Amino acid sequence: MMRVWKTLLVLAVLGISLAAAALLVRVEYAPFPSEAELLNPQRRPFDTAYDVLGERVPHADVPQLKATRAGLAHLSRENGAIQVTPALVQLGRDAFYRETFGNEVFLSDVMGLLDGAMTPWAMTKSLLSLAGGSTTNLELTLARDVRLGDRVLAKGTVVPTGLDVPAGSLLPLGVKMVWDKGRLRAGLTCAACHSTVDAATGKVVEGVPNTDLNVGLMLALASNTSAYFTHVGVKDPTALAGPDAATVTARDGQPVPLPDPAALEALVDGQFAAWPPGSFDSTIDKVNNPTSIPDSFTAEAHPYGWSGFALVGPFRGSSMLSNNVHALNADATTSAQAAPDVLGLDTEVYLALLLRGAANPDFRWDPAGGAPPSAVLAAADPTPESPALVSAARMPTFPKVTYVSTDSLLLSTPGLPVWEKVNAMSAFQETLTAPLPPLDPQAVQRGARVFDRAGCGACHAGPALTNNRILPVAEVGTEPSRAIALAATEKALAPSLMIAPSAPFPMPAEPRVIDVPIPTEQLDQLALGWAHRGTQGGYKVKGLVGLAWTAPYLHDSGVAVGPDADRQLGLPGTLYAGVTPDPRNSLRALLDRDLRAKVVAANRADARAQTTHATGEGHPFWADAAAGFSPAEQEDLVSFLLSIRQAAPR
Repeated sequence: MMRVWKTLLVLAVLGISLAAAALLVRVEYAPFPSEAELLNPQRRPFDTAYDVLGERVPHADVPQLKATRAGLAHLSRENGAIQVTPALVQLGRDAFYRETFGNEVFLSDVMGLLDGAMTPWAMTKSLLSLAGGSTTNLELTLARDVRLGDRVLAKGTVVPTGLDVPAGSLLPLGVKMVWDKGRLRAGLTCAACHSTVDAATGKVVEGVPNTDLNVGLMLALASNTSAYFTHVGVKDPTALAGPDAATVTARDGQPVPLPDPAALEALVDGQFAAWPPGSFDSTIDKVNNPTSIPDSFTAEAHPYGWSGFALVGPFRGSSMLSNNVHALNADATTSAQAAPDVLGLDTEVYLALLLRGAANPDFRWDPAGGAPPSAVLAAADPTPESPALVSAARMPTFPKVTYVSTDSLLLSTPGLPVWEKVNAMSAFQETLTAPLPPLDPQAVQRGARVFDRAGCGACHAGPALTNNRILPVAEVGTEPSRAIALAATEKALAPSLMIAPSAPFPMPAEPRVIDVPIPTEQLDQLALGWAHRGTQGGYKVKGLVGLAWTAPYLHDSGVAVGPDADRQLGLPGTLYAGVTPDPRNSLRALLDRDLRAKVVAANRADARAQTTHATGEGHPFWADAAAGFSPAEQEDLVSFLLSIRQAAPR
């Protein structure tokens, strides 16, 4: 009997020790495919030795520059020079798949991504059901009833996530799970949106948009989607407050009434659920207008972003775009200090709206608790060196907006120079090439001649088939709301200053500051990209690399046609119906005014497309019968467009 008691005592002590260890340990995992698991392992060569705030310095020019003192200064990290090496590219690939900069804290602790109807157990069961196989669309079973606008999804309903799982993977691409001090969190990396699994081979395709990623639905299933309200059409949540509403004390000492949490959550959930798969709203203009997830074939494809707003800074704006995605788009607390200028909301009011329904009680603000929302956030914040929950350095202009950073933050990893990983991801993405579909070489050659005769090269010229310009929205003719999405930032615009790439993170008290030069011609383009100076904004001329992988087309995803071109028209006939848009048929709709008219009509008849400002109209540049082109010539032109796999070397 004594031996039994001793055994039980040892087991009890061991169990307590393991439980205590679980509260202290940190474990994280995100899928990282090997080169052998890629469909497009080929890399685009480029002869850039240094990037100096977007200026390229080829290897051939380096010896001459290094021969002078001025040249050495030009290539110094103190002056913004980033040396592009194989090691930097490899760091960028690793970060592309594994780096979240801590966005799992906002997504899990505040938004409650794992605390709603999409639970960890639901994902685990779905992954186990694959039995080691792959999928391009992980389906999950809802853990509870969910109301999404006028729809009710009952507990047990199977919903598509669009998450891609490579064969043998423990998690979907781009999903990072973190177990830290007894709490499970889910974060997202670049790969969630910008890589996919090829259904035919099961291999990973790097750099292509995940065109069926159901971001809106997954956000709507979170427990506190209200924390992301600025990305949909809720102009002023405080206007929804009733007569007996709880209040928050603004920074001027005045009480401000708050909306009923359940009512706000229901309103926001319904709007997120209307997003077409493969779309994301990158702005906080409080208009529900998501844009197509872009590809990552960034070489020679500047400026970046649908409007070309990412134009200056390292890698010609590519680093600025990545910084925006992982900061402003992945952590709503990054906008707290700028909220009065950009959103017209007091900082404490804004944080109250974010934190009142936080999933983690440590982050939850209680109107009756006495402490202001900012104090609750500060007490729970795991990154005190950063002004937000993500790991980031303050720029000298914080919290003002600059043309180098939409929130005056530089996403950083402790122990590395500021923006090291962001710049590394830019270097990596410039090496990506798109796989090619099977095509008739003669049709491609004929199509290239049609491309020239149709005048497409007037805009789609250069190594990536873009003239690297931003055009006024009236000239492009597409749905206009996205062109003015950044207009409100002009009220908070500051000079474009940034920290030198050599600065460590956490930063010293007085890091070296660089004044980013912006020529007049670029300022004129930025005025269009940001809808500043009284303009109505504009849209960038998109590069044409990888079109075989990027259907549907246009910034609003509206030009979509399925394999059945007679019936599967627009978003209601494709993405909303779970049908993958066919690249060839969708490109024909881009070029043929009669087919496009049917697509636009289908979109206009759908309430979800109306909610998300998706029409498929605009870009009236035709290669159809009315323009003098035969059906055969049109098909050849489509073949040529599908054949473009990488930017030509300069």
